[in-house]
Amino acid sequence: MSPDRRRHRGAHPEDARLFEAARLHALRVAVAELSWLLGRGYQMKSALKLVGDRHNLRERQRLAVSRAACAAEDCARRQASLVGEADVAGEGLIVDGFNLIILLEAALSGGVLVRGRDGCVRDLSSVHGSYRAVEETERAILLAGEALGRLKPSSVLWLLDSPVSNSGRLAARVREVAARRNWPWEVRVEFNPDHDIVNSDRVAVTSDSNVLDNVTRWLNLGQMIVESYVEDAWVIDLSREDGT
Repeated sequence: MSPDRRRHRGAHPEDARLFEAARLHALRVAVAELSWLLGRGYQMKSALKLVGDRHNLRERQRLAVSRAACAAEDCARRQASLVGEADVAGEGLIVDGFNLIILLEAALSGGVLVRGRDGCVRDLSSVHGSYRAVEETERAILLAGEALGRLKPSSVLWLLDSPVSNSGRLAARVREVAARRNWPWEVRVEFNPDHDIVNSDRVAVTSDSNVLDNVTRWLNLGQMIVESYVEDAWVIDLSREDGT
């Protein structure tokens, strides 16, 4: 496999065609069908193949559908544990570092983002064990910091996955930006951040579905930053079948 030499985490060359307005209705129907199947015990892999084949979806479209789908029961549970922005002042936050930074990198570089049934906005980036900083990385960290500062939490702990290559470098960069701005963050590189986030008494900052289904409190910070701070973000709404 050749090394990742991308300078941006932007759109795929085919995305303009795959996610054009004329295709969105079919994608929303696919999300609704996949969500229904997930709610009845179907596994994601087999259910996605069934729905994707039925609608003749390409790989990138299937990825978008999978990231937008959510069983009704899971959506209800996530909404019940969601904490509002006004309610985190004085609270400790624990940030899923790669999850947030990669989302913001994609938003800033024109990548496709999907708004899912649970209200989260997710990117279509695929970082499998290897992370490479892009030109938007520092701006992504700064955006996160500006938003976090306005929320006035009592503390902010960033966690990054040690098995992902270059996690140490990204951690150093987050610390460097925080030091320049006098943001009192703690940044750790851990083997299994998901486990630490789920078992923390802090408010979780993540859009990772597996984590959201197991935390007691979470903040939808990624969605808030994208929709409030990135004016030209490419967000397609797959949250409801009849959306516009």
